[in-house]
Amino acid sequence: MLVNGAVITGKGAAKGRTPEEVERIRSILRGRFDDASTEYEEALAESHKLRLVEIGDAAGDDQADSGSKTAERDAATSLLRTLLDRRTQAEHAIHRLDEGTYGNCEGCSNPIPVERLEVFPSATTCVNCKQVRERRAS
Repeated sequence: MLVNGAVITGKGAAKGRTPEEVERIRSILRGRFDDASTEYEEALAESHKLRLVEIGDAAGDDQADSGSKTAERDAATSLLRTLLDRRTQAEHAIHRLDEGTYGNCEGCSNPIPVERLEVFPSATTCVNCKQVRERRAS
């Protein structure tokens, strides 16, 4: 089956892939990593610009101005964290591909359904294990 341009054999298990299939998957994951890295660097540059403007433009700010600037700074920080997380997920998926564990759940070692990998190629857990983790976290 084709998953985001990569062939996944069986039920998404890491074993049984040809070297060509592994390279196609690696290429997709590398593209995701590169895209996230580019977005992160651009967002980081914008964040620095925003901070410089804040430093030079803080005189005479009232509470509303300060609140708006704080909200903008928080949104920029949140975006940076999200982009860094996406980049880390792609990097981890590439590492799992190298190890031969890509496509298997880190929790139960069962194959991650192909449908999940189609939507989220960096997935490391099956839906059941993900739900258990989320319940424990809350």
